[in-house]
Amino acid sequence: MNVYDSERMYELMQPHGYIVTNNYDDADLIILNTCHIREKAAEKIYSELGRIVPYKINLYKKGKKLNIVVAGCVAQAEGKEIIKRQPMVDIVVGPQTYHRLPELLNTISNTSERIVDTDFPIENKFDELQKLRNINNPVAFLSIQEGCDKFCSFCVVPYTRGAEYSRPVKDIIIEAKDLIKQGAKEICLLGQNVNAYHGEYNNTVLSLDKLIFEIANLEGIQRIRYMTSHPADMTEGLIKAHGEVEALMPYLHLPVQSGDDQVLKAMNRKYNSTEYLSIIEKLRDVRPDIAFSSDIIVGFPGETDRSFENTLNLVEQVNYSQAYSFKYSRRPGTPGSIMQGQVSEDIKTERLLALQEILDIQQCEFNSAFIGKSMEVLIERRRRKDNLLVGKSPYMQAVHLLEDKYDIGNILRVNVFAADKNSLKAKSVQLLSKAAN
Repeated sequence: MNVYDSERMYELMQPHGYIVTNNYDDADLIILNTCHIREKAAEKIYSELGRIVPYKINLYKKGKKLNIVVAGCVAQAEGKEIIKRQPMVDIVVGPQTYHRLPELLNTISNTSERIVDTDFPIENKFDELQKLRNINNPVAFLSIQEGCDKFCSFCVVPYTRGAEYSRPVKDIIIEAKDLIKQGAKEICLLGQNVNAYHGEYNNTVLSLDKLIFEIANLEGIQRIRYMTSHPADMTEGLIKAHGEVEALMPYLHLPVQSGDDQVLKAMNRKYNSTEYLSIIEKLRDVRPDIAFSSDIIVGFPGETDRSFENTLNLVEQVNYSQAYSFKYSRRPGTPGSIMQGQVSEDIKTERLLALQEILDIQQCEFNSAFIGKSMEVLIERRRRKDNLLVGKSPYMQAVHLLEDKYDIGNILRVNVFAADKNSLKAKSVQLLSKAAN
């Protein structure tokens, strides 16, 4: 979602003459788009601001102006505190108001005013953004849902992104068609709780599975993905779609967070480990080759040695293709931050290392199982160091081809000859689909 928001902010600024630069010295505007999920991520923004401010001071001495914007969830959560801690910041704008950036920049253009805009506005930001898409990649993100009503006790998303909102189906289809016209072969549907999607369409309401069918029928679409899902919203219809929609890729990010029922209850996750494993089983019944990734937190308040063992047991049962694992981070304002039974950092570290050892083995074994097999790969980019091709498998693996003769956006059949934890190496054998013109 943050990648999507960053792309949209750039698209907002392009009509006003802005282009991207990799050099702070050349910049008229620096936007830091932030995440508030973990404390370390939030603190990084102040460290980065400390690096940027000297550039602003030096440019000011030369008679030039550099505007600094802090956007995203840290901006939403901390608001005026950001300018208090770093007065050189010009604008603080939340994830629901970044569509106002050109207007806000115009407001401060001839003043030393500082602006904090962290409202949840009545106007729909997507109405402002929908005509501005400009992509040059065969993989495109498409935001269909924002916000979350689940209120997991460790999570700040409901407070920084707001209540759940689903975009109308008509608007999504228009945007999807435009993305395909611009060369997108794969569309990833985004939402903080994407499978809670329920959008208006012809006087009715469509759930995510029905929306996927609509997008799959669009001419030119080759691949569909969606993220991030909540297990409590994995409906029977959505599970069936994985077996019925050819374009829906056999890979699902389904965060479990913990494998212990008491911890899941304390997290307010609204499912237990048995229900989670049942969803995995149903998905494998309709799509036997489906791969799963997940998010897992260790050291949540009240997590005992037995609780942690239950998490390891669940991980062994699911056998993830990859997973993101974290030590619990107390987020101010969330119920988890004041719960009894906070776990020490030493124990969190020990448990995280033990979990990651298992996850690393699973990921290596998953990738190694493809050696000697063929698969379809969508070419996404060229490596900077040697211009060779890199693509993605249906299972979200990075695939490196030791050749450069194909175009970005081609879909190839390849033979895999090597694998490591993070990627595969392959040789092309057949061009299946050419890049869009």
